[in-house]
Amino acid sequence: MGSENLSQDTLAEQLLELAIKSGAEAAEVYQSRSLSRPVFFEANRLKQLETNQAEGTALRLWRNGCPGLTVAYGSVTAAAMVERALSLSQLNQPEPVELNSKSQSSYPNLGEDVPIEVLVSWGSEAIALIRDAYPDVLCTAEWECDVETTRLVNTKGLDCYYTDTTLNSYVEAEWVRGDDFLSVADGQTQRGDLHPEKVANQILQRLIWAKKNVSPPNGRVPVLFTSKAADMLWGTVQAALNGKRVLEKTSPWADRIGKPVMAPTLTLYQDPVAGPYSCPFDDEGTPTQLLVFIQNGVLQNFYGDRTIGHQLGTLSTGNGFRPDLGSYPTPGLFNFLIEPGSASLQDLIQKLDNGLIVDQMLGGGNGISGDFSINIDLGYRVQKGQVIGRVKDTMVAGNVYTALKQVVLLGGDADWNGSCYTPSLIVDGLSTTGRKT
Repeated sequence: MGSENLSQDTLAEQLLELAIKSGAEAAEVYQSRSLSRPVFFEANRLKQLETNQAEGTALRLWRNGCPGLTVAYGSVTAAAMVERALSLSQLNQPEPVELNSKSQSSYPNLGEDVPIEVLVSWGSEAIALIRDAYPDVLCTAEWECDVETTRLVNTKGLDCYYTDTTLNSYVEAEWVRGDDFLSVADGQTQRGDLHPEKVANQILQRLIWAKKNVSPPNGRVPVLFTSKAADMLWGTVQAALNGKRVLEKTSPWADRIGKPVMAPTLTLYQDPVAGPYSCPFDDEGTPTQLLVFIQNGVLQNFYGDRTIGHQLGTLSTGNGFRPDLGSYPTPGLFNFLIEPGSASLQDLIQKLDNGLIVDQMLGGGNGISGDFSINIDLGYRVQKGQVIGRVKDTMVAGNVYTALKQVVLLGGDADWNGSCYTPSLIVDGLSTTGRKT
């Protein structure tokens, strides 16, 4: 199986033809093939090389207006899939048929394939840089090249196809000092090239900051979320911008279009060609688009799929995605970007007279309400613009919506955390509690 050969596969055409012959008035086929080549390091040494392949096909059809969805993995016969989808359609209520029509698009490969030898070299280099400075540290790592091909075909003439190649790295450094255990992790997601020295240097900086354990501040203090930790804030924001939440009236911003909802320093948007999570079309075949959600703190747009777009009286924003092959498209974000500032992380630290850096956390649980209470897994205390040591047994609590109105400064160090591109940022006056060392 080659992930690059989906456009030559005839299964989709067979499924559509058989579905119509069997009495369906409309049908679509969604196909996904992936090839993953991870390399694993354990206890500072190369441990394992793997090659993983996966193939899945989803058929959705409508007969008498009633939808039936079935999924198969690996090799499958068209007749079996159509028969199952027709049987399932008898269990469902009629619904509007939401299908894009006549578009045939093949897009160039997004990203570059990287050989296993290069992944091994990158991983070895990162571990060597860390252990040159800290010989007692034990490193675990995974470096991976993923190639995924997506094809969407339907009975209205839609035929979209693209291949996506993404590189990922993850390095964890464990440092045991007596009864004190420290774990520092970092990584990268890119297209074409990874930078082991950058990952290693970010881990080394945290090891330097953590040499000494100190008492945390208590009460309301400024908190600096690194780009890795700031992602915690944006999950709630993404939910609040979801058009489905707007229709349900569960988003606090449902009636706030054109009004300020956060600090004027913040601009949030999606860009179809930005970064490793770019994609040319969504899982309904709608072209993705540049869309500004919040401009200088003012709410501009929500996102949605075809169904939500119709219900809101707007068009789809190209954000209809399947959580998995067996699910219907639902509003989702393929990437989410926060426009960075210009200050370096060190510049942000120097702005703090008495504050806290949050870099890694445990838990959170902030839903659409925005309330959060997080245990800091890795954090540091700052006094007079200098990191004085690591804090332990410390919690930070607050509300995301309130916190984002109190953003003091944005860093210029934006990085990808999953499909979210965020800089470090300082939030004024979050509640902190902790145990003195």
